[in-house]
Amino acid sequence: MGKYLIYLILAIGIGVIGYASWEIMHSKAEANESYEEAIKVVEEPVIEKKRERFVPKQGEVVGLLTIPKIDADLAIIEGTDPDELGKGVGHYKGAYYPDENGQIVLSGHRDTVFKHIGELEIGDEMKVEVPYGDYSYKIKHTDIVDANDTTIITLQNDEEELIVTTCYPFGYIGDAPYRYIIYAQRM
Repeated sequence: MGKYLIYLILAIGIGVIGYASWEIMHSKAEANESYEEAIKVVEEPVIEKKRERFVPKQGEVVGLLTIPKIDADLAIIEGTDPDELGKGVGHYKGAYYPDENGQIVLSGHRDTVFKHIGELEIGDEMKVEVPYGDYSYKIKHTDIVDANDTTIITLQNDEEELIVTTCYPFGYIGDAPYRYIIYAQRM
């Protein structure tokens, strides 16, 4: 009986490792596909300066987030549901986009797209490319808040501000209890 229990535990372990490996590879493939689509979106002929709010459809690839210090070029997807976050950086529905004088909120997983985000410092640059232009932001401060704290998302439209969020602590296994927030100002 002990021998069969060992085989069962071994089979379950191999199954879990196999499933986790498949999930990682699948997520990377989706992120790469979204990145290729984002390159096409921002390389298309530039839309003339927009006159209305930019309101893409849920799940649509809308641009690129580039973070030079950590050598990251990440697709921005409209929405923050698991499907969108599996493909890249999610744009919080209802938040503003660059040049709309409001709060731009982007979120991503700490163990995929934002794997090295903890290496960023005050003053580092982040760039957002959308079909109608390229915009640069400088990190002005960071914060760590409770996972249930939604007060950082005010959707204010008094001044343009880029807010990037991810789970924290970075190396935590499971549902992280906090959120790491980066606040950046347009340069």
